[in-house]
Amino acid sequence: MYDYVGLTALVTGASSGIGEQFAKGLAARGAAVVLVARRADRLEQLAASIRADHGVRADVVAEDLTRPDATVRLLAALGERGVTVDVLVNNAGFATHAPLLDEDRQRVDDEVRLNVATVVELTHALLPGMVERRRGVVVNVASTAAFQPVPGMAVYGATKAFVLSFTEAVAYEVRDTGVRVLALCPGATQTEFFDVAGDAASVGRRQTAVQVVDTALRAIAARRSRSTVVSGAANRVGSSLPRFVPRRTATAITARLVGAS
Repeated sequence: MYDYVGLTALVTGASSGIGEQFAKGLAARGAAVVLVARRADRLEQLAASIRADHGVRADVVAEDLTRPDATVRLLAALGERGVTVDVLVNNAGFATHAPLLDEDRQRVDDEVRLNVATVVELTHALLPGMVERRRGVVVNVASTAAFQPVPGMAVYGATKAFVLSFTEAVAYEVRDTGVRVLALCPGATQTEFFDVAGDAASVGRRQTAVQVVDTALRAIAARRSRSTVVSGAANRVGSSLPRFVPRRTATAITARLVGAS
């Protein structure tokens, strides 16, 4: 197992779903946690539960990461509390499900900012300290949507393709520093994600958030650490198919799967 005792993990989108399970899983392994999301009440409840169950420090930073100044404000809050981040989980994100022509421009802007810009900004800000200490973990939550274009969810699919490419590149750059960088690619998962994206965006059998997080933590702990892990056997098969069919064909198949054809 990777030793998290004495480390501090920052988890975005921690108020529910995959983010909540990352916070619980890391705390159970001895890490202090910083919980970041918009819903302060949910974060406070989770923090109290983590303190009671695991006896570790749990800080709450209620922040809307779609705001252009959110990362600056979050980093300032960490500095004020004297928090050094050793584990970064960039989990916050959302999807819209409609043809681009029908999308609301502000909603799309928020989607790109949260799914892409925040991931880059937090990684860029916190990775240097990990490299200097020669220890740390960065998990960027991508998606099986990253492996092919997704008509009907064009923006979401493109943001997750960015996260996958970005993470794999950074993982290579820091490969000899002792820092582990992982792109986690879940498929459909039983979370509040589909309250926003809609059930039509769900493809295949949904995993639980616990299953997804366990996949990530096992990958981090593996002796030969990987830069990308797909959660679930069926999802691993599905994500590999675009390599064997023409890209136009993969796009058409995906369009039918998400109800965009």
